Amino acid sequence: MTIEALQRYIDLVLADNGSITVTPMVGGGSCEVFEVTRGQARWVLRRAPRHASATTAHDVLREFRILDAIKDEDVRIARPILCCDDPLVFDAPFYVMERVEGVPIRSSIPAAWSAEPETQGRSLEELVDALTAIHAVDWDACGLGDLAHTGPFLARQVARWLAQLDSYGGRHLDTARRLGTWLDDELPTNGAPALCHGDYKLDNVLFAPDAPPRLLAVVDWEMAAIGDPLVDLAWALIFHPGPEGTMPLGRAKEPRFAVEQLPDRRSLVERYAARSGRETRSIGWYDVFARWKLAIVLEGSYAKYLRGLSDNPMHEFFGRQADLLLESATTIVGKGAGS
Repeated sequence: MTIEALQRYIDLVLADNGSITVTPMVGGGSCEVFEVTRGQARWVLRRAPRHASATTAHDVLREFRILDAIKDEDVRIARPILCCDDPLVFDAPFYVMERVEGVPIRSSIPAAWSAEPETQGRSLEELVDALTAIHAVDWDACGLGDLAHTGPFLARQVARWLAQLDSYGGRHLDTARRLGTWLDDELPTNGAPALCHGDYKLDNVLFAPDAPPRLLAVVDWEMAAIGDPLVDLAWALIFHPGPEGTMPLGRAKEPRFAVEQLPDRRSLVERYAARSGRETRSIGWYDVFARWKLAIVLEGSYAKYLRGLSDNPMHEFFGRQADLLLESATTIVGKGAGS
C-alpha cells in the first residue's frame, strides 16, 4: 500500500494537510477496510479487493455515489467523505467515510444489553425503523433515477437467480427449481419501488455498545439498488434471533439475546407497515423469495469449494446452510404463503 500517495490525495481533495495513519480492520464483506486517522479525525476507508474485476471495482464507487446522494436524507449512514477511482493511489478504487463507533450483531450482543434484557427488543424495532427511513428516500429526486430498471422487478429477479444457479455448474438443487416455479406462479403485484439496501440484517448495521439499543448506522451498501422494498424486510427477518429466524444472529455466544423479550416476526412486519404505509399482505411470498435467493447466493460459494476454487473454510458449510434455507422456504409454502 502507498500511504504517501493516499495522504497526498486526501490533502488535495480536502484542501488540507496532515499526516495520516492507516490500519487494516476486520470485516467489510467482499471489500477491504482500513481505519484512517489524521489528527482528531477518524475515518474508514473501504477498498475494492486488489484482484477484483473492473465491474467489482466499479461497485465501490457506485456504493459511494449512493451514500453521497442520500447523505442529507433522514437515514442512518456513515457520512461519505471522498472517493478515488485511480488504483495508483491506494492499489484499487476506494472511498472514505466517517467512522461510526458502533458494533454489529453477529454471534453475540453488547455486554451492556444483557444487564437490561427488557430493552433488547428495541434493537429489532430500530432495525425496522431505520429500514423504513431508507425506503422513504425520494431516490429520483436524489439523482439515483438511472439505477431503476423498467419492467416487472420481481419477475426479472426470479429468472435472474435461476440463471445464476445454472451458471455455477454445481448441484442441481431440485428444491430450488421447484421453488422458482412457485415464485413465478405466485408473483405478487409490484409495489412502488424504493431505494433498497440489498443485504439488510443485524450484522450490516452498527449499534451503540450501551443500553438501551440504538442503531447508529447502516453499512455495507454494495448491493444497494432501486427495487421492491419488501425484499429488504423479508431478508432481515431471516436472521431474527428468535425461533422464527432461519439463520438467527446474536445467539451463538454469550452474552446472547433474551429471546422471550424480543418482538416476533409478525409484530415487526406490522411495525414496518404502519410506519411505511406500504401493503404487506404478500409478505409470505417475500419470505420464500428471500430464503430462496440467499440459498442460491450461498450455493455459489459452495460450488467453488466443491471445485477446489475457494480457500475460505466457511464455504464448506454454505451448502448445508443453503439446504436449510430451501427447507425453510418449502415449509412456508406448505403453510400457504401464496394465499
